[in-house]
Amino acid sequence: MVNVDRAQVMAYRVDALGLAERGSDLPSDLPVLDLGVQEYTPGSARVALAARTSADLADARLITVWATRGAPHLHRRADLAALVQQLWPVSDADASVRIKSGQIPDAAKLGVEAFRVTAEAFREVVREPMLRGDVSTEVTKRVPAALTYECRSCRARHIAGTVWQHAGLAGGVEVQSRGRDAMLGPLPDAPPIPSANRGIDDLILTCLRLLGPAGPLEAGKYLGSSAAVLKTVWPEDRLAQVSVEGRKAWLPLDAVDDLRAASSPSGVRFVPPMDPLLQARDRDVLVPDREQQKEVWRILGNPGVLLVDGEVAGVWRAKMAGKKRVDLSVTLFRSLPGTRRKQVEQESAEVARARGVPEATVAFD
Repeated sequence: MVNVDRAQVMAYRVDALGLAERGSDLPSDLPVLDLGVQEYTPGSARVALAARTSADLADARLITVWATRGAPHLHRRADLAALVQQLWPVSDADASVRIKSGQIPDAAKLGVEAFRVTAEAFREVVREPMLRGDVSTEVTKRVPAALTYECRSCRARHIAGTVWQHAGLAGGVEVQSRGRDAMLGPLPDAPPIPSANRGIDDLILTCLRLLGPAGPLEAGKYLGSSAAVLKTVWPEDRLAQVSVEGRKAWLPLDAVDDLRAASSPSGVRFVPPMDPLLQARDRDVLVPDREQQKEVWRILGNPGVLLVDGEVAGVWRAKMAGKKRVDLSVTLFRSLPGTRRKQVEQESAEVARARGVPEATVAFD
């Protein structure tokens, strides 16, 4: 068994996720796209790409869909046929965990059927670009009442978000825009609704290759499922056991040498909120200090993190100043020398590039 400490794991993940060195690959060629990049706030996915590549961030081979945990993610168009099968529930128990919500207490009884009927409703409704609200109204009419709830503010019934976003990819839906006038549209050449899960083992391996070493508990939380479900499909014959400071974890067999060889990188990166790096569920590995964890992962409105030499050195937030500048406010967890602060200021240009403005400013709190 390989024995490693948290610093070694952190160095491995930063490298595996493409944050150790900025290359020149097109966005869709980045390894992180194997997992997808979540669009947490408008433009955050572009910031994630800019942290990894100097190439043009516009890439027609990418598309935004509701994917892991029902969250909007950038994915390769070419990967969707396999991804829709990998994300399909492996059992009724799996489906029930994913859609569990106080809004729809009886929905869990439907299991996989909840995904199927919602996906079919999407296919009936979304045949051209439509406002998200209009799609919700029409899909709600077509699904069992157990999947809907009474919205007091609208005085109408809505399908619960835990159901419809989880079923969006299988329903052939593209997320075209977000915000007040969010638009959904039909996926070009949408893959068919799965009849069963296929490829969950490959999805687990991808998760562990980029966010490991980890176990069924962490992988289950990342995928929106549970440890109990993941244990039933855990591809143990394709994994190596790793001890992370005494905690048992797993890594794909072909990644063990990379873990052993990983070393802390040098440099600075602005990592956006909900970047894949921050999606790992063993938060003590990412940010050992519990008070700092509260700053990184908030109940509402997560900030991005400042990565310095492969470690989280603070958090940051952005505010647009018209159409020509983005202002970045940085709260440091530790003091940085002047040379490092200069690097932070230089790196801010990558956030400006991602946000489509010529200039960025940095203010240290």
